[in-house]
Amino acid sequence: MIDFMRNVRLWFAPQDVRQEGDTPDYRFSLANERTFLAWLRTALALIGGGFAVDQFLPDLRWGWRVGLALALLAAGVLCALRAVNHWVRCERAMRRGEDLPVSRFPVLLSLVVAVVAVVMVVVVLAGWNG
Repeated sequence: MIDFMRNVRLWFAPQDVRQEGDTPDYRFSLANERTFLAWLRTALALIGGGFAVDQFLPDLRWGWRVGLALALLAAGVLCALRAVNHWVRCERAMRRGEDLPVSRFPVLLSLVVAVVAVVMVVVVLAGWNG
């Protein structure tokens, strides 16, 4: 928990990451940044999908529409927060010469997206309306 709180502090003071260990090859830092940006694009796509479900499926029952939209929006928020946390953890590990941190988040995100997609397929095939 203490390490997590330190990481959260570093979200707002990334220059403090430079005080740890040695400077890695800039290519690794840039790759870490590209990964961060890819996670943010994923977060934006999930958030956009959540709004699309809410706005463009008015015939869907309110509970289903809101549930699917909120699932996508929540996944987008978690993805954005995870992006910055992962960036900090990887940057610190590279500077310390440690192995990069592992994460279960990609599996969790994949499962959430898969479940929402299956529900959407059922909704489209069943043609449910409110």
